[in-house]
Amino acid sequence: MVSIVLEVVTDEGIIGLGEAAAYPSADIVLSVFDSIEPLVVGEDPFTIERIMKRISVIGTWHHVKATSPAIAAVEMACWDIVGKTSGQPLVNLFGGRVRDDVEFFYYLSQKSPEDMGADAAEGFKAGFRTFYVKAGSDNPNLDIERVEAIRAAAGPDALIRIDPNEAWSSSAAIRIITEMERFGLELVEQPVSGRNLAEMAYVRSRINTPLLANEASWTRYDQLEVIKAGAADVVSVDNQMDGGLLNLKRGAGLCEVAGLPVLKHSLGELGIAAYAGVHVMASTPNFLYANQGYGSFLSDDIIKDASPLPYKDGHLAVPDKPGIGVELDTERMAKYADLYKQEAKNFAFHESDKIARTPLMPKF
Repeated sequence: MVSIVLEVVTDEGIIGLGEAAAYPSADIVLSVFDSIEPLVVGEDPFTIERIMKRISVIGTWHHVKATSPAIAAVEMACWDIVGKTSGQPLVNLFGGRVRDDVEFFYYLSQKSPEDMGADAAEGFKAGFRTFYVKAGSDNPNLDIERVEAIRAAAGPDALIRIDPNEAWSSSAAIRIITEMERFGLELVEQPVSGRNLAEMAYVRSRINTPLLANEASWTRYDQLEVIKAGAADVVSVDNQMDGGLLNLKRGAGLCEVAGLPVLKHSLGELGIAAYAGVHVMASTPNFLYANQGYGSFLSDDIIKDASPLPYKDGHLAVPDKPGIGVELDTERMAKYADLYKQEAKNFAFHESDKIARTPLMPKF
């Protein structure tokens, strides 16, 4: 996984940290940073609404109806500065604690059913209770066998969440989900196209498992349309896809008004962005499901005192220190920055049989 770390420095020497997933690529995120820098430098970091509006209107992002993890990283760094300056953890600035820790799922990579069962057993032993697996392969029977193996290995108390990533038609989704439901499913994430809300609503009406919107709900504007269409039972929200932590809170509030629970989507955060999200989730009542996270993939991080992130029974505790509450480990940062320079080409899009992949680990 690839992230870009941002430091925003005030004239008083206070450093705010932000993190942007390299989505859709590191080059694009870096270009966005370059384009919005003139709209940020010289501003008061306490005027977060003003800065974000300048980026949206003057930077014309509202015209293209899009955003970028780079924009969210700037907002994140400003909140870190505000928290450090005021001596308060972000959770207090976002309304105070509803909960002291935040739950995350355990991501199971696609393998043989037997190997996925073994991985699920390992995750359950580590204290995770929600297991996430991609579906939508060319072989639906294999998807079903994987779910069966995960259930057998993790036991009756485990929660299984499948994500076909829009791969199925309505009829295929209904048939395959119905087959899987005998093994017990917690949620089905985006089984059909997120651009066809009527189709989502139809599938939702024909299955017994709650339907989770994701590709259909990346911004507040999308979330509103999902609500109006009755297209989901649970809504995925994401600060990196919707311009920042404040919009993450707003989107969750919008869904709460509609009576819908939410969970946080992930683009593969490391410690800075992970803990920034934890502050908002801990202060918002309707984050009722295990959130996306990549703890099962990562063997290291770039923040001090967390290598890797200290999940306890699948939960991360809310930091007590001011701001996001984390400190960048400059030695680790330099190590992985050098590694990225050496191996960045491995993270471009290639035919899988034409490039030798390296073990998955964080790179910068």
